[in-house]
Parts: sequence; C-alpha cells; structure tokens
Amino acid sequence: MIRADVHEGWTVRAAGGPVPAGIADEPVPASVPGTVHTDLLDAELIPDPYLGENEADLVWFHRAAWLYSTTVTVAPAADDERVDLVFEGLDTIAAIEFGGVELGRTANMHRSYRFDVRDRLRDGAIPLSVRFDSALDYAEDLQKVLGERPRPYPHPFNAIRKMACSFGWDWGPDLQTAGIWKPVRLERWRVARLASVRPLATLDPDGTGRLVVHVDVEHARLGADREVVAEVRLGEHVSQIRLREGETSGMTEILVPDAPAWWPIGYGAQPLVDVGVTLRDDDEELDAFHTRVGFRTITLDETPDEIGSAFTLVVNGRPIFVRGLNWIPEDHLLTRLNRDVYAAAIQRAADANTNLLRVWGGGIYESDDFYDLCDERGILVWQDFPLACAAYAEEEPLRSEFLAEARENIGRLTPHPSLAVWNGGNENIWGHEDWDWKPQLNGQTWGAGYYYELFPALLAELDPTRPYHPGSPSSPGHDPEVIHPNDDRYGTRHEWEAWNRQDYTYHANFVPRFCSEFGWQAPATWSTLRESLAPEDFDQESPAFLLHQKAEGGNDKLNAGIAHHLPAPSGFEDWHWAAQLNQARATAYAIGHLRGHAPRTMGSILWQLNDCWPVTSWAVVDGAGRLKPAWYALRRSYAPRLLHFRDDSLVVVNDSPEAWRGTARLRRAGFSGEVAAEQSVDVEVAARSISVIALDAELTTPGDATREVLVADLDGLRATRLFAEDFDLAYDPAPVTADISPAEGGYSITVTATSFARDVAVLADKIDPDAYVDDMLVDLLPGESHTFGVRTTSADKRAFGGPAVLRSANTLVAGA
Repeated sequence: MIRADVHEGWTVRAAGGPVPAGIADEPVPASVPGTVHTDLLDAELIPDPYLGENEADLVWFHRAAWLYSTTVTVAPAADDERVDLVFEGLDTIAAIEFGGVELGRTANMHRSYRFDVRDRLRDGAIPLSVRFDSALDYAEDLQKVLGERPRPYPHPFNAIRKMACSFGWDWGPDLQTAGIWKPVRLERWRVARLASVRPLATLDPDGTGRLVVHVDVEHARLGADREVVAEVRLGEHVSQIRLREGETSGMTEILVPDAPAWWPIGYGAQPLVDVGVTLRDDDEELDAFHTRVGFRTITLDETPDEIGSAFTLVVNGRPIFVRGLNWIPEDHLLTRLNRDVYAAAIQRAADANTNLLRVWGGGIYESDDFYDLCDERGILVWQDFPLACAAYAEEEPLRSEFLAEARENIGRLTPHPSLAVWNGGNENIWGHEDWDWKPQLNGQTWGAGYYYELFPALLAELDPTRPYHPGSPSSPGHDPEVIHPNDDRYGTRHEWEAWNRQDYTYHANFVPRFCSEFGWQAPATWSTLRESLAPEDFDQESPAFLLHQKAEGGNDKLNAGIAHHLPAPSGFEDWHWAAQLNQARATAYAIGHLRGHAPRTMGSILWQLNDCWPVTSWAVVDGAGRLKPAWYALRRSYAPRLLHFRDDSLVVVNDSPEAWRGTARLRRAGFSGEVAAEQSVDVEVAARSISVIALDAELTTPGDATREVLVADLDGLRATRLFAEDFDLAYDPAPVTADISPAEGGYSITVTATSFARDVAVLADKIDPDAYVDDMLVDLLPGESHTFGVRTTSADKRAFGGPAVLRSANTLVAGA
C-alpha cells in the first residue's frame, strides 16, 4: 500500500450564487484540508465572521457554489494494481471530477468516500476538481420531497447530513461552511487492502484482557481473490486471521493474562497498548494498520429500584460518578483545529476535575486527535450520534447516509478505551413528546427507527462492548408516552426550566438519576469582548452585542436571573461581572445539588465546556479559550472532595479512593467577624460516598439575616451559606486590602479581608489578555488572607489591584 496526500496546488473560485464581484472574479489559493471561509480569510477577501456584525454581512455564503481545482501527476496503474482516490471528508454537497469525468456526488460530511481511478490514470498532469453546491439549497429541496419536519431553527438542518450547528444554534454563528475539510490521498495497492479493522479490548473480572480483532478486506479485482493472512500483534502476542479465496472478513481473539487495566482519571492509570495488523500475501506486506487500545470493561447499570431505575456508568466493575461537561466543536471553522488546540481544550476540562466529555449531537464525530487525547488523559467520552433537537426522516436518501456514517464511525472509534457510551441523539425523543411535533408530523417518520432499531443493531454487530442509550434525555426501556423521556426517576434528564423560566435554585425540585444537560449563561471574558466588539458595542442592546447573543430572549433571561439574587447593575461593566458571577453561582449550586444526592444521582454533565466563537453562552471557557469565573466554580464543585450546604445540613462529598476523616469547624459569624455560634463535627466519609450532617438550630438560625454568614471548614475546603439574597445584605463595600508583589512569571496578590468578603476575584485579563489567575471566587472572613497567583508579562503591577479588576460581590452591591 502506497499512500500519497493530494494537498498541494489547490485553488478555489466561486462557481455560482450571489458572490460579490471582488470575490467571484479570480481563483484564490486553497488549503486542503480547509474551507472556503478560511481560504477567503487568508486571502483577505472577507472580514473575520467572528468580529462585530460581520457574520450578518456574509449571509451570501448560504447560496454560493465553489469549485476546488488542482492537477495530479501519477503513474498509470499496473495490470494487477488498484489506485483509489480517497476523500476523508467533504463538506457537504460535492461533485468530484477526475480527468474531466465525474467520479461521483456526495451529500454527507460525516463519512469518507473512495473512488477507483485506476482506469483513468495516464501520463502527465490530470485535472481534479470538487464542486460544492449550496447545502441550504440541497436541504430545502430534499425536504420538499420527504416532507418538512419540526426543528427549532429556520434552516432545515435535519434534511442534510451536515453538522447541524453549521446552520446556527443558540450559541453559534450561521456560516454554512463548504470545503474539502479532511485529508485527500491517492492509495496504490495490489491483491488486497485492509478495508476495516475493529479492535475491541475488554477486561475480565479476573484481570485477563481480551482483544477481539475483526478484519474486513477488499480485493483489488473482482474474481481474482487470493488467500491472504492478517497478522495481529499485541506485544509478544501474535495471532493470524487466514482469509481464503472469496472470504472478505474474519476475526481472532488474543487473551492477555494480568493485562494492564485502563481507568478513568481519578480511578487509576491509563496504560495504552500498541496493536498492529499486517496484511500479507506469500510473505509480502500488502497493507498495515496501527493503533492503541486500553483494557477495560464499561457497562451501564439500569437496574430497576424503588424509585425507578438506576443510570450508573460502571468501569471495570466500579460505579463512576460522572463529573462531566458537554462538548461542542471547539471552533466553528473546523479545519483550524489541530492536536494542540484539542490538547489545550481537553486539559482545561481535566484541570476542572472533569472525568467525561459528552460529544453533543449537533456537532460532529470528533477527530482522532480528540479521542487519542482523551485516552491518554483518562477522560471518558459519551458520543452522540449527530442528530439534535429535530425530527429526522427515515426514508431514502437520508436512511442510507445515516447507516453509512454510523457504520464507518463506529468502526473507526472502536480502539479508544475512553469511548464509554453511544447515545442516539440530543433531545429528539423529548421533542417528539413535548414540543408539539406530532400534529406537524401527521404520521411522518421522525427518527424513532434510528434510535430504537438502526443504531442499536449496528452496535450489536460492530461494537457490542459499549452501552447504548437511545437519546438524551430518555427513560430507556419505557414507552415515552407512558414514562416521560425527561422523567427524573429514570435514565437521563435535561434541566432547562431553571434557565429558561425559573432560577438556578429550581434544581432543588428534582433529583435525577443522571443529569446530562443543565447550565447558565454569561458573556465572554472582558478581553474576548474587547477583541470581538468595538468599544461602542459594549451595551446589552447594541446590534453587535445582540448578534453575539444567540439564545432567544437571552439577555432578558440573564437579567431575570441576576434580579433573583443581585441588585440591578449600574452599568455595562458591573452587569458583565454580575452575569459572570451569577453563572458561577448557578454552576456551583446545581453541581452541589446533584453530587449531594449520590448514589441516587450518578451523573452531572454541565452544559457546556467550550465555545466555537466569541459569544454570550453557557460555556465556562469562552471562544478565545479564556476561563470564565464559572470555570473556577466548576473546578471547586467537581473536586474529588466537596462541602456543600443543603437546607439545614452540611453535605460532605468524598469521591476519592480513601476515606475522609477530619473535624469540620462550623461558625455562624457576623460580617465584622464576631462568632455568634460555633460547632465542631467529627466527619468520617467512606471512599466514593457522601454524608449528610444535620446542623444545630443555633447555627442555622441567624440573629440578623442581613449581616451573618454560616461557614464550614474542613481540611482546607470551605462552604458558605448566606441567610438573605445579596441585594438585602449589609456588605462592607470595601472589604479587602491587597498586597501585590513580584513572583515568578508574574505577581502574587495577597488579599486580606477587613469584613466578610464574598466571591473575591482578580479579573486579570482586563489588564493582560494573556494573564492567568490560579484561583477565583474566594470567601474570606475578617482577618483572613488569600494569595492569588497571576501569571502575566504586564509591568503594570498596581493595575491588578484596581477596582475594575479586584472584584467581589460586595463591590457589586455597593456599586448598585
């Protein structure tokens, strides 16, 4: 097998649609892999769609057509040789021509395509072109044939196999990319090739590793099948799969006594083992495949109980409380992503004590880099099939596309030990029950056949080693018309009533078995706003700011949420801090609630880790990769050990492998420092357990609700409870002093409280966009100090202690 990339010499030019004259006139150099957007950006022919109101100025892209062109010089094929042109990904409606002859047409960005070109090769340069037509035009035409089906947004993203959020979402831009978004290559081979290799590694209870390898081969010429051997090697273990004439598939199993066990982060190590498969014919190597596997067994405990039924992920026989984050594409312009970008994003998740990322169903099957990095870091992956928030036709041509993409990606992802759960899609079953779809559908198919038949059948055939969940949310095993798909007693639940209509304290009304979506919005960090908006757009109602707020009524919901707890901010800068602070508190409240009800609740997947551009959203890391205050609240809330107040009790969460023993100190103290009541409580919590400690009434009954706080301290961890909302509290408006001194890589900022200071933060990015702060949202009693480490190259030391940078809830209330 000889593989050669076809990435050089490409150009792209407009081929139709409302393309502005200055862009339509001439071809421009094209990067492959790439997209038209990134090529035109590189050529400085379009403005950055992420900035200001530029997104709205580029809507002409939606109806445009584009032609990629290059030439290929390749030797003609020998009589016994096959030559294939392979496209790993085309986005999306493409027609491929080679040597002036059309090879085929495509309509799915989630799969690859292979064309036999051996009979089209000749001496000299051969023209190769790929024309991309409007995905929106295609989807609109197809829905006319298949019938329109319900969806939450105007464009019919559910009538085409393209990343759904490419058409816009309530946190994403509507850009509708087009291009050769994955690698292209020529493959020369003879006799046979490895068409598919599926290694399935599991771990028996006695520690024996099992590696089952399935191999599919394709022969170079029909009727010329010859016996070939696939040799599988795992360390010193070697096994052969002999495929005789006419056979195209086989399997073998290798047993590994005392195999190294792969564990999620926080439960053990992540050893990865090399696996190689070599295809031979008479001792000549024809093709080879290399990957890594990890030995572990993952199951889903859905045992019925007196409540409903459990929903617990079990790895190597050990129940795992999922501390998860939802993952969307890290950049809307996907081809700008590389291994370093993925590594930084996944590291931000790991640093926040996350053990699972859910690849959400409105995005893509992620790149190999993503899963490789999760394997190495021990981050479990929950993988949605890419269907989201809509009804999907089950007729052709969509059905075959779903089948092809699912088959290919299930096979591609089998080696990865991090891949823990396959999920049928996002909110589709819920939507069918609750969102007034049924009258609109009037008996049309809507996707049930995918969730309940096609996907589980494919997994049973290709990968029976991982659990499958029909949809998030859903109550598996029950008719959704009888047991609601969002019933908190079964399966998975999404909690969006809190954000959309209530308050984050609404979480206390439900104790789900597993909460796979919940969250709260806030704007991006100050530096990211400065990079993406003009100064005059720092206004909730400016057109540019609203273009970067995609949620329906988003700012109204932000303001309503703030009003539940905080005084009305006096200006945009205070509003920005109030919104970010409220997001952080909502994050901590919801996660504390969920973790405090283990083992009834065994999973928390916050919406969301990341953004794909600069936007007001539910992300804890903004589109520039900067940490919002909510990230720090998340890190503290997802720490293995957590203190949390619930009503008149202290909840002690111990998700560590050792018992937690210590003495908790509880105080009801005035803001000026006097202690009104105090209690010491001996705490002993077994590993992976919680304890709920009822508190004495003298601790939980304030003398003056506006001037007192309940504080619990244990082994360096702290929980605080106020007795009134911030707008009623008699905070000292200037509760801290700061001492700033040089330190390696930046400064140490030691903050000392003269009165109770709540949610002390150093918003260092206001001074240096590249600054990093090691902690945030610290509560201090009078006389206590906390040192913040700021990594920065700024020489303006004093600025980091300024009133716009050194913030707290106190200053927000005082400003109002």
